[in-house]
Amino acid sequence: MATIILDCDPGIDDALAIAFAAGHPEIELAGITTVAGNVGLDKTTANALAVASFVGAGAVPVTAGCAAPLLRPARDAGRVHGESGLGGAVLPKPAREAADGHAIDFIVDTLAAAPGEITLVATGPLTNIALALRREPRLVRWVRDFVIMGGSAGRGNVNHAAEFNMWADPEAASVVFGAGWTVRMIGLDVTLRARATAAVQEQMREFGALGAELLLPALAQYADAHNVAGEPPVHDVCAVVSVATPAVFTYTPALVQVETTGRLTSGMTVTDFSPSVIPNAAVATEIDPDRFWEVVLRTYGALAADIG
Repeated sequence: MATIILDCDPGIDDALAIAFAAGHPEIELAGITTVAGNVGLDKTTANALAVASFVGAGAVPVTAGCAAPLLRPARDAGRVHGESGLGGAVLPKPAREAADGHAIDFIVDTLAAAPGEITLVATGPLTNIALALRREPRLVRWVRDFVIMGGSAGRGNVNHAAEFNMWADPEAASVVFGAGWTVRMIGLDVTLRARATAAVQEQMREFGALGAELLLPALAQYADAHNVAGEPPVHDVCAVVSVATPAVFTYTPALVQVETTGRLTSGMTVTDFSPSVIPNAAVATEIDPDRFWEVVLRTYGALAADIG
């Protein structure tokens, strides 16, 4: 069993990641924290609450975090995720509100109470994580593992150089990669191969309300820049799958540094695989797409049976 805190910015693929985490029998959600990113903080928090309630994780605390990057104006991806952030999915309004307090405090306090036991998974801009590290540098020793969906050793998706989560707050990303821990980076190099193909979406039609009200309508309006022929990549799901089933991915040690000053390359994760460098990251370089979808669809199927 892996206990995780999911720091996210729902977002279509974040919503699918929450559903996977809630449904997988070997994952326990200790909490969901939210950050501005794909849409503004009010919407990412409302979406996290709605998705958690819909998938039967209504008891999992949802705590709001940072509404803007460390040093830059807030930038969102509403054109990709739709005005609400959930594409075409319209979920019931949850009966509860976000937990009191701030995401930074939740992250620090939860990890301090169980050092070495909890994996921190970040699928949005890294603002909350950077500020949590600034408040409590011992986080790097307290986490069991630290996984991000973000970055790339090659291409970008908001421009040729940068992936969205890194581009949205490059200063925060630079703090996180320089904190002295090993960042397990699940970037575009592999997430672009985790596509919800027509065959995958056809299987989702068998998942009752989960498929009809969340998965399929969300994916149908997912305007990802790499959405080829209506088969969008489900980037953020990859980060949670990597915790549940590590063997789906292959990693290569690397030194990752984040560009913060480049006029054309701000947010680029400059990735050096040279054997002479001291690595600060384990970068996912291969994925087994068939096994990925086997795990994801089995989990969604079991979740669908639970929620009816």
